[in-house]
Amino acid sequence: MSKAKVVILGAGYAGLRALKSLQSKRLDIDITIVNKNSFHYESTYLHEVASGAHNAERISYEIKTVINPKQTTLIEDTVVVVNKDDKTVELEKTGLISFDYLIFALGFESESFGIKGVEHYGLPVVDIETAQKVDQHLRTQFSKYNETKDDAYLSVAVCGAGFTSIEYIGELTLQLPKLVKQYAVPIEKVQISCIEAMSTLLPMFDEKLADFGIQKLKDRGVNFIVGTPIKELTADSVIYEEAGELKSIKAKTIVWTTGVKGSSIVEASGFEQRRNRVMVENDLTAPGYPDIFIIGDCSAVMDSSTNRPYPPTAQIALKQGINAADNIEAKLKEKAMKPFTFTALGTVCSIGNNQAIGEVLGRNLKGYPASVMKKVIGDRSLIETGGVKIVATKGRFDFYR
Repeated sequence: MSKAKVVILGAGYAGLRALKSLQSKRLDIDITIVNKNSFHYESTYLHEVASGAHNAERISYEIKTVINPKQTTLIEDTVVVVNKDDKTVELEKTGLISFDYLIFALGFESESFGIKGVEHYGLPVVDIETAQKVDQHLRTQFSKYNETKDDAYLSVAVCGAGFTSIEYIGELTLQLPKLVKQYAVPIEKVQISCIEAMSTLLPMFDEKLADFGIQKLKDRGVNFIVGTPIKELTADSVIYEEAGELKSIKAKTIVWTTGVKGSSIVEASGFEQRRNRVMVENDLTAPGYPDIFIIGDCSAVMDSSTNRPYPPTAQIALKQGINAADNIEAKLKEKAMKPFTFTALGTVCSIGNNQAIGEVLGRNLKGYPASVMKKVIGDRSLIETGGVKIVATKGRFDFYR
């Protein structure tokens, strides 16, 4: 009897955690993991690359370091479509591959919300390549300032005030002294603005905690424009609405971090979805397809306490990876599937390398202690996806003030 074929699409937090869990079970299966790159990257630290604080190698490692070659094959390729009924996946270079069980964990994409100019002028932060482009773009604008003396070249507009936005701004403000020295531009002319449609910033945190974090950024010179939906982007401006009136802010660097959606392959494959997220069954399978598990940013899991889907985080993705692997094992052994359950341990948002705010296990943390917790959480994720050797080389141990 041939071995069961398990295909994992994506090597982010969810996909790589599912792989590690499956490999540890020593099941009689063949595993194929498909990823467009040869490496895994920590998406929770993309803001460090975008701000120029670290290079891409600091937040990434090769997938082959966690693969058991006797059981698992890595295909470096791009997914075109999942043929749900035929149980095949079409890849850009490889062609068709078949599966008995599929773990769909392709991650997220930037969401434009249909706003004019976003696709042309907004700089998203969704992967290593886009994060590097943000850093390179800003440096190019700074270098042009002395030729033009146009203040717009020193203006950075960050669209949206979610986690990525705040963490990027926090790290960028710390990098500014080095940037202005390198490009010989006046720091007093550098302007960082954050435009947010919601009237409340960081609503997922206690109000006093959120106020602490935002005030830290204001003290560093950041200008927050809130309650102002963005209407259009141009090559050098963000047009927004304030009190029914259209206004604009000039900026040659426009970072687009208003929100994300699941992979476009979800819609292309014909799954029932909303913003490319599938409301999965309680065992994480796609409705009507009991051999296809959808996890990570492409899945929606209802939180019964709020009657809304859980926000897509690395924390929930890691748990889903374990659960999907457990349920494939249950299917192979003809045992009952496990319903997915999740309890968030907390949330931490950095505002620079040694400053953060967070709610962890019911406790509010701010400043240096919260930044330490951010690094502890990151190191824990590294252990779950990469293992002890990866933590030894990529871990966050710079617990300094």
